Amino acid sequence: MKIVVIGANGKAGKLIIEEARARGIEVKAFDVLDGGDAKSTDVIIKDLFDLNKADIRGYDALINAFGVWKPETMDLFQEAAIHLSDLVSNSEQRLIVMGSAGSLYVDDNHSEMFMETALMPDFAIPVAKAQAKVLSYLRQRNDVLWTYLSPPVDFRPEGAKIGSYQLGKDQMIFSSDNESQISYADYAIAIIDELENKSYLQQRFTVVAI
Repeated sequence: MKIVVIGANGKAGKLIIEEARARGIEVKAFDVLDGGDAKSTDVIIKDLFDLNKADIRGYDALINAFGVWKPETMDLFQEAAIHLSDLVSNSEQRLIVMGSAGSLYVDDNHSEMFMETALMPDFAIPVAKAQAKVLSYLRQRNDVLWTYLSPPVDFRPEGAKIGSYQLGKDQMIFSSDNESQISYADYAIAIIDELENKSYLQQRFTVVAI
């Protein structure tokens, strides 16, 4: 298998690349910023919106780990989803999007999303809303083999790599100690597992620690 990772110098991107290469998957890595270790991961510095079909030709999937936090940049989430969807449309190439926990439902009736509750931190609401728009957009793209992976609420960059996790779909799930958490390392495992298993084509799913 051959994949393209976008946002390769981010914390999640690096771990996704590490997990993929550990399984013998060939990785082509892109980022808009030089993370200081481009030599170790062979990162190509290129604007996401300058990526073209030639850049991804011959690759089986794109993993989008691109992220922004400034309020004035929130539209870039959907613009990136549109651009990348267009690149892989009407092909066998997959698009895996690293999403947000904000749009996960907190009730069995799916009437309330986490970002609509008082528990959602104010600082995370803009990203959650922007990423919810991405999910809504992807659900309209029947011409794209997309998958959207929502992390749990407590998404731990430095968390330990356990090597196992639980799966859910559109509703928030919890670990055995009633927490909604996972490490970036185990999230990366879930992404590469999905690439290999193809369980959630044109669907959103979520993961949480055991």
